[in-house]
Amino acid sequence: MDIRHYFGAVQDLLDAVPFDAVDQVVEALMQANRAGQTVFICGNGGSAATATHFGCDLAKRPIVAGQPRFRVIALTDNNALMTALSNDISYDAVFAEQLLPLVRPGDVVIGISGSGNSRNVLNAIQVAREAGALTIGFSGYDGGRLKAMVDLAVHVPCDTMAMVEDVHLMLEHAICERLLALNQEAALQTVS
Repeated sequence: MDIRHYFGAVQDLLDAVPFDAVDQVVEALMQANRAGQTVFICGNGGSAATATHFGCDLAKRPIVAGQPRFRVIALTDNNALMTALSNDISYDAVFAEQLLPLVRPGDVVIGISGSGNSRNVLNAIQVAREAGALTIGFSGYDGGRLKAMVDLAVHVPCDTMAMVEDVHLMLEHAICERLLALNQEAALQTVS
């Protein structure tokens, strides 16, 4: 595949983004933020990098004076804990075990899995559901098991992992930009 074909294929995927689902994710994140809830994010490989990136952007990008900041934890960021859990318990439990003592009803847990079948992400979503958290899944391919088990699914229908990851990263950026705009609007309403 040449570079132009690759970008054309990604453009086709962008044209198929489920914008209604993305809008619901924005609304859920804004509601959680206003309620003082915590957002947890997890994923593997490239999706782990997206989870970390999303956590960073969610903590920093929507900051507006006078508006609440996001409480966010990327479960991909504590390498010592991740390797200890992987070694001593199971890699399948690496995110679920981190969530168990932290997740509360009303929190948001975002799982990112290109295939939609990453066992450690699915296990984290199960822990989140049992705790009464809102669950969000970003997936590709056919959506895998993740698409069916979350409250809000954002599915990128593509069988090329790199392209799925491209779109997931663009979506997290777009979500954070929208959250920034909403915080700016809320700040202006507070002043007037």
